[in-house]
Amino acid sequence: MNILENIHSVWHLLGHNKIRSFLTMLGIIIGISSVIIIISVGAGAQGMILNQIKSLGSNLIGVLPGKSDENGPPAQAMGVEITTLKSHDIDELMNGDFPDLVAATSYVKGAETITWGEEKTDTTFVGVNADLPNVEDAVVAEGRFFTDDEDRTMSRVAVLGSQVVKDLFGDNSALGQQIKIKKTNFNIIGVMKERGSSGFQNQDDQIFVPLTTAQKLLLGIDHISFARLKVDNSDQVDSAMEYAKVSLRESHNITNPENDDFSVRSMAQGLSTITTITNALRFFLAAVSGIALIVGGIGIMNIMLAAVQERTREIGLRKAVGAKGKNIITQFLVETAMITFLGGIIGIVFGLLVSFLVAIVARKMGYDWDLIISIWSIILACVVSVGIGLIFGIIPAKRASKLDPIEALRYE
Repeated sequence: MNILENIHSVWHLLGHNKIRSFLTMLGIIIGISSVIIIISVGAGAQGMILNQIKSLGSNLIGVLPGKSDENGPPAQAMGVEITTLKSHDIDELMNGDFPDLVAATSYVKGAETITWGEEKTDTTFVGVNADLPNVEDAVVAEGRFFTDDEDRTMSRVAVLGSQVVKDLFGDNSALGQQIKIKKTNFNIIGVMKERGSSGFQNQDDQIFVPLTTAQKLLLGIDHISFARLKVDNSDQVDSAMEYAKVSLRESHNITNPENDDFSVRSMAQGLSTITTITNALRFFLAAVSGIALIVGGIGIMNIMLAAVQERTREIGLRKAVGAKGKNIITQFLVETAMITFLGGIIGIVFGLLVSFLVAIVARKMGYDWDLIISIWSIILACVVSVGIGLIFGIIPAKRASKLDPIEALRYE
């Protein structure tokens, strides 16, 4: 019996045992679809984060507390709170003699329930300097942003993101109204223009307050979470970074760079670090989902072993009329390969459908999400599914080929 005859025979057999065939394929379907979904969704999430960071501009420098390896993420980025960086460090840096540094702002953040009369909303308040619109190229749609004097004097003023205005005020005007953050009243002096999402943060669902006000009145801290510096010429980014390091070492009385208690990164370095982290995460998740393929392969092997037992008389009859061991092996390998191949095709279709739905939902939520489907991941999925069928089908096939025809014909 040649390969085509085997395929026709297997197809006929699968048609007669639809439920068992589907259950046999299920492990492969789940494994393949998981790999496709993780690769596609991971690439989409990675692209979204990188695109949002790029949109901030190539002329920004980030300063974070805590030393880090040049190729690794700063400790602050991993959720470790470090208090070594102060707002006056950034002020001294900006008051230095590097003219290409044109703007800077420090940041602190907190989450709180904001109230206006009977209305409430949960959002993020961000303490920043008056230079934030220049640093982030943000635009105030109504009213104004707060001033340096208002920051220094701990003024209780706030500038709202457009989503916060919708959640709290609806169609009413927010300017001149008073909101409460942690039992402290704030006067609304401005509303930001809609900005969309950056990474997984909705830039419109936050409130900006003066940095000093946030530190002293809302958070009770004297350090900052991070800072951003803006360079007027992207060609001067490397020089500005070296200047920032020298300035911060002077502020912190550090003579040996090995003892730095801060990290200075350019946007390009940040992109590289995030790409490395997200690539590693995607690989890890894909490897975990690959376990489902192994489980599916084991399931197929068990079912094929049971099939050998059920078809003992058929195997004995075939051997009695001249079929050789290699013919029996080929028959069972073709069967398992077809089962896994069909399962792989169904898994690919299901994985693509879920990836497409995720992209649609993400875009509806306002994220800049690209649907990324790698043709190589589809080809690899097909090859892997067939390979699993051949690997896990070899034991049942060999067992079937070694059956004694006389004993097999006597089998009930």
